[in-house]
This record gives sequence, C-alpha cells and structure tokens, in this order.
Amino acid sequence: MTRMLKAIRLDLSDTRVFPLAAEPDDWVIPGTFAFRAFTDEGLSGKERQAFVSGFLSLGNFGWTTLATPAEIGDDDRAALVERLAEHFAAEHGAPSVDAAREVAEAEIADACEIASGLEVNALLAIEREMDEDGTIRERFHLVAHDSSGDHARVWDVSEDE
Repeated sequence: MTRMLKAIRLDLSDTRVFPLAAEPDDWVIPGTFAFRAFTDEGLSGKERQAFVSGFLSLGNFGWTTLATPAEIGDDDRAALVERLAEHFAAEHGAPSVDAAREVAEAEIADACEIASGLEVNALLAIEREMDEDGTIRERFHLVAHDSSGDHARVWDVSEDE
C-alpha cells in the first residue's frame, strides 16, 4: 500500500489563521500551485498564512499547518486524482478534466513520494517564500516531538493589522 499525507489538527489555530481550514484526516498535498497567480505584494492576511505554511486539503480545499503520513488504497488515490483534476478545471483554468488529469496525478504522486520517506506519526510542516522574480520556493521540515514532556511554542499567531 502507498502512503499519502493527511491533515492533522492539534489545536484550533488552523480554523483562525486560514481562509478555510482543512478537516482533520483530509488527504492533503503541498498545493503550491494555488498561489501561481499571486505576487508577494498580493498576499496578505489569511491568504498569506496559507501561502507561508499551508498544505491543501483535497476534501474541502482548505488548509492545514501539519500533515502526517497514512496508508492509502489504490481506489482512494484514483478518486483523489479525479477530484483534483475536477478542481483544476473548475478553479484553475484547466480546459477540461481530461486535460488536467496528468497534472493532478503528478501532484498526488509528489505527495505520496514525500509521505513515503516519513515514519508513521511524523508531523510535517511546509514553508514557502516568493523571491523577487515571483519564483516560489517550498521547504518541508519535521516538527520534532519533545520527549521530555515539556511543551514549547512552535509558532505565534498574530492578528491582521
């Protein structure tokens, strides 16, 4: 069986910082394509937060800060490819679902490749930035578990100005 990424919610912060939060256990992909039409100046507020640190849900097309690997069957994976291809046609200008299917398969394959290298219960985060010429760079990192039982803040949430 193949591994894919699933949304995980440790607290309610995603419901406050993103335009729409992914539901826990939604299948997710990096989703960087969702920002292809933006400039760095055009991203603000909750959209900027999704750009900086969000994985895209294939359930409700909301965002999650953290993802974890999980086993996915071939039928579920095929259904996700179709769902994403439909999303590309409806929301991102693909001429048809058929035309979008290959790109959707590549996005799902990328998420599966990322998940395949992770241990079960790993917590994965994403960071994105856009350089001066509009190129988007993404980095993935594991959120380390503190085995001492002490908790540390991973990030701060601030209100829009």
